[in-house]
Amino acid sequence: MTALQTYRYLQPSALHAGDLALQTSGGPATNPRFFSGFLTTPRAAAAGLLAVAEVARTRYHQPVSPASLDPVVTGARDRMRFESFSGCCGVYARLDVVPAGFDGDVVEHGTTNVDVNAPLREALARVGGIDPLHLSVGPDDLTVSTLDGAVVEKKVPLPGRWLRGFAEVHVIAAAMEPRAEVPAAEAAAFLRRLPAGNDRSVLWVVPAGRSLRLTSRPVPGAVCLAGAGRLATLRGLLRHARTLRMYGPPATPGSPALPSVWELDTGALRLSLALSPEPYRGFSGEGAALTALAGDDVVDDAALVGALLSWDPTIDVSALAESAGITGDRVRAALAQLGTAGRVGFDVAEAGYFHRVLPYDAGRAERDNPRLVGARALVEAGAVTLDGEAATVRHGDEVYRVRRLPDGSHTCSCPWWARHRGRRGPCKHALATTMVGAPVEVGA
Repeated sequence: MTALQTYRYLQPSALHAGDLALQTSGGPATNPRFFSGFLTTPRAAAAGLLAVAEVARTRYHQPVSPASLDPVVTGARDRMRFESFSGCCGVYARLDVVPAGFDGDVVEHGTTNVDVNAPLREALARVGGIDPLHLSVGPDDLTVSTLDGAVVEKKVPLPGRWLRGFAEVHVIAAAMEPRAEVPAAEAAAFLRRLPAGNDRSVLWVVPAGRSLRLTSRPVPGAVCLAGAGRLATLRGLLRHARTLRMYGPPATPGSPALPSVWELDTGALRLSLALSPEPYRGFSGEGAALTALAGDDVVDDAALVGALLSWDPTIDVSALAESAGITGDRVRAALAQLGTAGRVGFDVAEAGYFHRVLPYDAGRAERDNPRLVGARALVEAGAVTLDGEAATVRHGDEVYRVRRLPDGSHTCSCPWWARHRGRRGPCKHALATTMVGAPVEVGA
C-alpha cells in the first residue's frame, strides 16, 4: 500500500559557507526547529548524512529509479537520530549524532522529515578541510517570519512499508547481541574482500582475532551477511571511524539466514545498517512483532505506556513497568504495539529502546498485519480447540495441528509454516492458539 505524503518546506535545504541548513516538514509544528549549533566532525557528519540519504534513494532488490524519500529526524535531549529505509525496505539506516558530535542544544523534542535534495547531496560530498560546520535543523525564526510565502512543496510516494518496517526492525534488533568489534583498518580490509554489486549470496562472518573471516555456513557466534553489497554504504564514513561492530541473534549450525546490524562508530557519530535476512526480504514483512501484538491487553497497555514515555535517550523498560504497574513483558508488548505506528525504535549500541513522536493509531496493527486479522477471526469463530495435548485449528474444510517448541515458537501443519518454517513469524493458526491460551504439546 502506498500513500501520497505531501512534504512542505519553507525553502530547499542547502549548504552555504559552512552553514548546513536542513529544512523540516511535519512533526510537533508545521516546520519545527530542532537544533542550531556546530558539528564537531564536519566531514564525518557529511558522510553520515549522505549515507542515510543514499539508503533512502536505493532499492537493493531489483534496482529501479531512486525513490528520493526524505529521511526522518528525531531530536531527543542530547542527541539527534536520522533514519531511512531503502526502497525495498530490506536495509534500515540510522545516523546517531551523540553529545560529542555537536556543540549546541536540541531545542525541540519530536520527529519530522528533513529535506535532503540533490544540490545538498552534491554540496555535502564536497565538504572538506577542518572548517567548522554549522548545522540548523529546521528554519530559523527570522526565515519563518520573512518567507512565509516561500513554501517548497513536494509530493512523493511514501510507502506504508516504512511504518511496517519501523514496527518490525525494533523487535528484531532487540533480540540481537554484540558479536564482534574490529578496528577501522581491519574493517576496511574486510569490506574490500566482500563481493561487489548486487550479490544475493548468504555469507556468515566470524571473529578471527582482530579481523573478520567469511564462511559459507553458520557457526556459533557468527553473524549473517546476506547480500554483502548492501554494506557498501558504510564506505563513505569508514575513513572517519574508529571501530566496526556487528550485532546479530544467536546462530547455530543449520541456522537459516538471519538479520544483522553493522555499526561504524567515530566517537561523535554512529552509523548503523540493519540488513534483512535475505536481499529480497523487506523488514516490513518479517512478522517479528505478531506474537507481541496478540495479547488481550496490548492495546490498553500501549495507550498507558505511550503516555509515560519521556525524552530520555533510551527507554527504561523496568522503570516503565513500575510506573505503569504491569510486567516488563507487557511493557515490551506495548512497545511493539506502539511500534506499529513507528513510535518505538531500538538502539543496539545502548541495548535500549527509544521513541519517536508520530501519530498513534491503535487500529494500524490490525490493518498492517493480515495474519493478525485472520487469527482474531479464527478465535471469534471458535476454530481453536483442544485435541489431547495439541491444539487443533479448523479453517474452512482444513484442519491444522499446532505444537509449541521448547523455545516458545510454534510449528503448524499449514502451507504457510511448511513454506517459511517460522522464519517470517507465526502463521495465523499459531497466533490464534496463542490468543486463546490453549495448552499446546511441547515437541522436539
